[in-house]
Formats: sequence, structure tokens, C-alpha cells
Amino acid sequence: MLPVLYSFRRCPYAIRARLALQVAGIAVDCCEVSLRDKPVALRELSPKASVPVLQLPDGRVLEQSLDIMHWALRAHDPEGWLAVADPIDAAAWIARNDDEFKPLLDRYKYAVRNPERSRAQHRESALAGFVLALEERLRESRHLLGAGCSVADAAIFPFVRQFAAVEPAWFEAMPLPGIQAWLANWLRSAIYIAVMRKA
Repeated sequence: MLPVLYSFRRCPYAIRARLALQVAGIAVDCCEVSLRDKPVALRELSPKASVPVLQLPDGRVLEQSLDIMHWALRAHDPEGWLAVADPIDAAAWIARNDDEFKPLLDRYKYAVRNPERSRAQHRESALAGFVLALEERLRESRHLLGAGCSVADAAIFPFVRQFAAVEPAWFEAMPLPGIQAWLANWLRSAIYIAVMRKA
């Protein structure tokens, strides 16, 4: 019996969970969720009813993407995603992404819903609030926290992917060589292509 993963293909939280499961080599029964018509089984498992949710064969339920990532990587971490970085540093970067950057990203993506500022102003807030600090780090190294990819890289990448996709021409023209190279490497990686493949 395989673990059951409730997922949504483009959700950044679901993408990072799938990346960890993929690199750990853990097969799952993936249930693609329609956000407009969430299945009863998902609602029964998790009151939050948002993806990702992983139901393990022993009945345990993991409701947070980071919990799924750490569960998978603790089971099998062939590329050393947990070992590459200082766990405190990794957790700090991920928290900054989730708590600070994600709200700024949402306001930029959905600027029409946040008319108190222009899209460009929301974009500048996201740049100043997170993106430029990430760029500074990635100009020094191909990876965020060391010589190899870490759990922080995998956890943050899907959100930067969304940021770049809001205004692709603007993003490509910006002097952000560290982030642009890092993002390009992720987008053409076999692991990303595998987890984004349509069933």
C-alpha cells in the first residue's frame, strides 16, 4: 500500500513536497486535487483541506509541506539535502520565504486584488523583502547554503519560480544573474521535470 499524496500540480507547497518525495525515491499514489471541488477524503483527513497532504500506510497524516519533505528525506536522502546545510540556517531561510516573501509574492501576483499599490510597487516590495538577499547569496554560490543542493533550495525554488513567471520579460532583463542561473538549473533538472509531468 502506497502513501497517498493529495496534490495540485502548480501549487508551490505541493511542488516542494513532490521534489523531496522524488529525490528520496518514495513512490506515492498521487491524487490531483481540483481546488474548486476538493474531495471529501481530503477534507476528512485534514480540516485545512489544502494541499499537500500525505496519508501514510500506517494511518498517520502529514498536513504540511515541510513535514512531508523532512519525513521523506529522513527516510532516504541520497543527495544529502538535509546534510548539506546547517539546519538552523536552512530553517531560517525557509521561514523567511514562507512568512515574509510568500505574502509579498501573492500581492504581486494578484495585484488587481491589492489596488492600494501598483503591481510595480508590490514587485519592488518583494525584491527588497527577499529576492535581493537571495540574489546576493546565489551570486556567491550555485546553491543557497553550500556546495550542493539543500532542502532550503528545494523548499524556496517553487516560490521564486512563481515570482519569475509574473512578468517573465521583466525578470529576464533584470540584473539577477545568481537567481536566474539557479532558477534555470532547477527548471531544466530531471527531478523538476519528473514532478511536473502530467499524469
